[in-house]
Amino acid sequence: MTPALLMLASWAVEAVFGWPDWLYRRVRHPVVWLGVLIAWLEQRLNRRAFPSWGRYMFGTLASSLTVMLATGLALLLVRSLPDGWTGYVVQAAIASSLLASRSLYQHVAAVAAPLSVGDQSAARTAVSLIVGRDPDRLDEAGIARASIESLSENASDGVIAPLFWGAFFGLPGLVAYKTINTLDSIIGHRNERYEAFGGFAARLDDVANLVPARLTGLFIAIASARLSAFRIMLRDARGHRSPNAGWPEAAMAGALGIRLSGPRIYGDRRSEEPWLNPEARDADASDIRSALRLYTLALAIAWLALTGLVLLEAVR
Repeated sequence: MTPALLMLASWAVEAVFGWPDWLYRRVRHPVVWLGVLIAWLEQRLNRRAFPSWGRYMFGTLASSLTVMLATGLALLLVRSLPDGWTGYVVQAAIASSLLASRSLYQHVAAVAAPLSVGDQSAARTAVSLIVGRDPDRLDEAGIARASIESLSENASDGVIAPLFWGAFFGLPGLVAYKTINTLDSIIGHRNERYEAFGGFAARLDDVANLVPARLTGLFIAIASARLSAFRIMLRDARGHRSPNAGWPEAAMAGALGIRLSGPRIYGDRRSEEPWLNPEARDADASDIRSALRLYTLALAIAWLALTGLVLLEAVR
């Protein structure tokens, strides 16, 4: 079984079963375990008394150790498993836990359902689970915009990027990427506590997502069959605060004919972000469902691309 075929099998398992609640209650989730390790290292190495350069160095050390440990364990596991289907089934089961196509759809759909009937309170509660901005400050357009942005960005971070690295480097590549992305999620923030300590992790995540983010934007644009998706992506993506997230978000904005990004509030801080597709209208509840349909089509195209890679490897 090639790495690409392993990813295809793993994705099928994740799409059908996800990570069941009963399993989460018993063993949590691999990303939770990573989070515990990262938090433990951060609490011990990220000291306010250290100068910025010292915090950056300790953050680089913590990030490097975490990636090496997780990837090393994955390599050890792969080499210790028996050859044949038993070993591949175990690898596919583990790899499926590090993909998030099913859970991402469910989390965003959980925002669309109450918002479509005017229940903004329930929609704010649901959107707070997938974005970091203050949900109490969001009106209908803000809730819709936040959920669509999260769907677009995490289509790359949670699905396409792990599949990309896994398709070329197998389970160790997938684990390495997921560790990098988790580090960025926990310590890669631009604030007083994390900016120096998490600086290396944030840059590493930028590099790891460079190609997958652009692929995700391309898949969304193709799925929409609208030239505006390509045009807005190429025009506005580079203006985003992130070197990567702007590509799928701008493609989604152009595909749906809405504006995304823009100013937002995190805690007591207002972040003046530029708009993507600024001349378009604001999003509403119906656009979330349209975005979910487009997400599904984009992943179908990604599935075909991965299948093509499997076939290409088979004829070599």
